[in-house]
Amino acid sequence: MIEIATQRVATLVEALPYIQRFAGRTVVIKYGGNALAGTSDHDALSVFATDVVLLRLVGVRPVVVHGGGPQISSLMERLGKTTEFRDGLRVTDAETVEIARMVLTGQVNPEIVAAMNVAGGRAVGVSGGDGGLISARPRDPALGFVGDVAAVDPTVVQRLIDDEFIPVVATIGVDDHGQSYNINADTVAAEIAVALGAEKLVYLTDIEGLRRDVDDPSSLIRAATPSELDELIADGSIAGGMIPKVASCTDAVRRGVGAAHILDGRIAHVLLLELFTDTGVGTMITEESQ
Repeated sequence: MIEIATQRVATLVEALPYIQRFAGRTVVIKYGGNALAGTSDHDALSVFATDVVLLRLVGVRPVVVHGGGPQISSLMERLGKTTEFRDGLRVTDAETVEIARMVLTGQVNPEIVAAMNVAGGRAVGVSGGDGGLISARPRDPALGFVGDVAAVDPTVVQRLIDDEFIPVVATIGVDDHGQSYNINADTVAAEIAVALGAEKLVYLTDIEGLRRDVDDPSSLIRAATPSELDELIADGSIAGGMIPKVASCTDAVRRGVGAAHILDGRIAHVLLLELFTDTGVGTMITEESQ
């Protein structure tokens, strides 16, 4: 028993300098739809909620931005509606954007908020249309109501943070005419991180991090700079659906976010392992080599 207790104390001591370093700093966490779907044996949402609440209790200021792609596809299938993707983006007609809004703001967002409140936090759900948080513009007429971020007004999120709430953001944006758009959650998380001057931008996804060779687990990239990742994209080492995620990371770091992280959300407590231990996990992107 004493040995176990000693190990626990050692863990707390190891975490202390990181807690001191990040206390009072904002961390934007993008929680992916695949993680939300529960892709591992543990209760992914409950564990994630506990980790975020712990961050808040030790003085870190977390903001959660979530996707919900698998949940949107599931409801569309149940409604007999075919899902079409182009270059990794869902073609979104008027009916589909309503489905997306219903799933993101009416199902996924309340589930995350409830899990955090059960864990002892004070979470509040908002969408991009609340308080003018996310102004959207159409990306491509061929994609329908798929949007890009035209502007971010972080006032509503900043006020929630200042009042010690945990904002949970659904990625539906609205244009000047009140039309809703479904926006890629990676992009929204990066833009919010920049607008808040965040210390960290964290992507929880279903991969362990970036690899120099996608088929070689030993080629995991622990740390990289934006310029190094630009080279990996140029030579084809990073390709396909990872390019937008990596581009969001590098863009955020170049615009002032302290560091961006790509982590495997299927690992229990991966957020705490990355932020509060000496070794860390996943891939970290910073402006300077670590």
